[in-house]
Amino acid sequence: MIKTIFWDFDGVILDSMPIRDYGFAKIFEEFDKNLVDKLLEYHTLNGGLSRYVKIRYFYNILLKEDVSDEKVQELADKFSIIMKAELINKKYLIKETVEFIKENYKKYNFHIVSGSDEKELNYLCKELGLIQYFKTIEGSPTCKNDLVKKILEKYKYDPKECILIGDSINDYEAANINGIKFYGYNNEELRSLDEYIEDSKDFLI
Repeated sequence: MIKTIFWDFDGVILDSMPIRDYGFAKIFEEFDKNLVDKLLEYHTLNGGLSRYVKIRYFYNILLKEDVSDEKVQELADKFSIIMKAELINKKYLIKETVEFIKENYKKYNFHIVSGSDEKELNYLCKELGLIQYFKTIEGSPTCKNDLVKKILEKYKYDPKECILIGDSINDYEAANINGIKFYGYNNEELRSLDEYIEDSKDFLI
């Protein structure tokens, strides 16, 4: 019996990936477009990773340069300003997910575990009218594996009674590492992993 649901945010609750693509393109607009396109490919394939990891990937792997913590934070802050301005629009909410959350938040323990910046995430959830439906809303710089582990330990949840709903391989890995079941959503490439949610009726586990 499922009692607790860990929710990814981007691509599951909010259709934010195109805006996040724009954000990365914007903060790296002075660089070679081909390299930026490679970053966007990495971003798409690794939706569950934080912007801090992706910024470092751009410098360390694509540019083959070192980057300071201060520079990473500066770019992450610029990215966050763009996200806060764009993503408070309720048109980006994924309707079937939000309806399920609103109708069932008293039946399950709901937690958001996201690769998005935690402060930004709480700001967006407040502005979008979602904050009251979740016991916790947590994000980067803590990695998703550790976020799930911490919540399991803090609330003494039985992993067999928990699932994680996400749209990326990183979400699957976070669930697998912590011994909870994974439900893929909004990403055709995840159909072969555990369970896959076709539409809102499949949220009713």
